[in-house]
Amino acid sequence: MRTRLQDVWRRGEVAVNGWLSIPSTVTAEMVARQDYDTITIDLQHGLIDYQMALPMMQAVGAASDATVIARPPWLEPGIIMKLLDAGALGILCPLVNTPADAEALVRACRYAPNGIRSVGPTRAMMVYGPSYIQEANDAVVTLAMIETAQALDNVEAIARTPGLSALYIGPSDLAQSLGHPIRMDPTDAPVLAAIDRILAAAKAAGIKAGMHCMMPDYARQMAARGFDFVTLGNDVRMLTAELAARVGAFRA
Repeated sequence: MRTRLQDVWRRGEVAVNGWLSIPSTVTAEMVARQDYDTITIDLQHGLIDYQMALPMMQAVGAASDATVIARPPWLEPGIIMKLLDAGALGILCPLVNTPADAEALVRACRYAPNGIRSVGPTRAMMVYGPSYIQEANDAVVTLAMIETAQALDNVEAIARTPGLSALYIGPSDLAQSLGHPIRMDPTDAPVLAAIDRILAAAKAAGIKAGMHCMMPDYARQMAARGFDFVTLGNDVRMLTAELAARVGAFRA
């Protein structure tokens, strides 16, 4: 079972990630029809629950070959396994602060003997075929969000977790935790230093590094810096920005 994300990484390219926060199959389809390599469905800060995430996965799959990633509300095995059974091929887990957290993430995403994932891939087997169970451990990607001072202190050990695919930086929480102003695309020297440390930890461990970005120029800078995975905005902010620009232009 080959995924678009894995193909991009095999070619040594940077994956571009879309982000869904609006609970709608229509906006999911609109985003999926753009040239994203992956699309993340956000159940943490997005307005989406499991019952909405499922049809959104169906809409994305019908419109695109983008790899579907889900961000669960928390590091909780039950919802992680349900999202995988529904068809997510990656889990982007928030607030992974310790090596034990990273190990728990990996184990929730892996069938025995490599993990504790329960067997019952209801939709995943229907979509990806009868060999899904045998291939899932290699196909599902695990991304640990590094977004606190504690996680930064532990980042080198977290990156060495067997089976972990990537580190992913949440810059707002990271800046807040380190005592710096929150900026969507941070340029503050202390925050950039933390970002570089996380990137270096991933590279040293032989895994991928991802960064949450808003604007294309900043995403390109992060790709040039060495990141393998960049999120380019999200549906809420893009829609809000375009609405504000058009109404503001008229009012002016």
